[in-house]
Amino acid sequence: MKVIIPRICVFLVLMFLVSCVQEPEVFRTNKSDYDHFLVSGPLKTIPANLQFEVEANSGSMQLPGLWNLTDDNMQIFRETGDVKFLKNSERTLKKAVEMATTEKSGFIRALSRNYMLQHRFKEALLLAEEARALGTDVEATQSLLFDLHMELGNYGLANKYLDSIKDVSSYEYLVRLARWNNFKGHSDSAIKLMEKATEKAEISQNEDLLLCSYVNLADYYGATGHIEKAYKLYLKALQISPQDANAKKGIAWIVYSYERNGMEALRILDSITQKNKSPEYYLLKAEIAAFIDDDMLRVQALDDYYKMAGKNTDYGDMYNAYNVDFLLSMDVEQRAYELAQEEVSIRPTPESYGWLAYSLLHLGEKERAMEVIEEHVIDVTYEPAILQRAAEIYKANGKQDKVKALKEELMGATYELGPIKEAEVASL
Repeated sequence: MKVIIPRICVFLVLMFLVSCVQEPEVFRTNKSDYDHFLVSGPLKTIPANLQFEVEANSGSMQLPGLWNLTDDNMQIFRETGDVKFLKNSERTLKKAVEMATTEKSGFIRALSRNYMLQHRFKEALLLAEEARALGTDVEATQSLLFDLHMELGNYGLANKYLDSIKDVSSYEYLVRLARWNNFKGHSDSAIKLMEKATEKAEISQNEDLLLCSYVNLADYYGATGHIEKAYKLYLKALQISPQDANAKKGIAWIVYSYERNGMEALRILDSITQKNKSPEYYLLKAEIAAFIDDDMLRVQALDDYYKMAGKNTDYGDMYNAYNVDFLLSMDVEQRAYELAQEEVSIRPTPESYGWLAYSLLHLGEKERAMEVIEEHVIDVTYEPAILQRAAEIYKANGKQDKVKALKEELMGATYELGPIKEAEVASL
């Protein structure tokens, strides 16, 4: 017995030590966390007494009624993605701008933001400048101008407007400073700033701010590999707004890109598209269908996208970048190039130039493509999807040293890129 007992003790100690050095448990999503959010609930409807056609009834409406109607239409647009409600909101805001006197700058800013959503950025900028000239609510207008110049690729001007609203106690400033840091590639700083903004939103208990904060911070967490934190925030967003498409899409992306469960990701996306008409969800469906080798589903999803985005003129320029991608996947290179040129003229950002360069590559103009990325993309943006296209262009031009540098960077962004693009990066 004197021999056996020490051996048993040694064995138990070894087992304890082994258990201490085991790999930490890998995070996994749980259907029971979000299943009840996938049930399609009732849509918000505009009250009957507020239904109106601007041309017929708006003359008798007062400003509060117009403001309420704008909010109702925007809420339905956010829930459904149906562009007609965005256009309805535009019409009510135009009428409000005509009628307003002391509150005019607020309505002008709201109309400018409506145009931003429609990707009518230059018209939005004119309105923002008009609001600034009125000299009221200056900080709100400066914030709008920061947002606009970021969308237009005028980053120097955007930074100046950001400096003009500097106030570390302001939620609006912190959110924008987080966006600026993320744009500059300082992801850790962006997260810390967005966390501070989220704390302020939680103190305010403003549901709109909370929803925006949770989804934005979740996106930042996901991009930096904090998947469980991102997941929990998407769930918190859904507790506030059970039909929020952005939060559901965030969970679907985790299930697809992190867990590689294409079928479950499609199930989540199906719950979104039951109510939401935004065409981009069908492009994501097509990508996931390609991942699970379901070519029939992929073709159907692309067809659904084209029917929605390609044939509805109300979308205007909202889906130009998506359409360039779609056209290139359909081998319609010349039209893709023309559309990319249009997008650069509307919105000269690194993303737009990236698509222009990529369309040139598909046309066989690899040297011109490289000129575009070196002038407008490299050292300007850190977005993985844009840099992946740049790496392909460098590869076509035989610049293996530059390909290698980008490939190393991109291999750290596989979650953002997704499994399909990860495989493409690996083959560079």
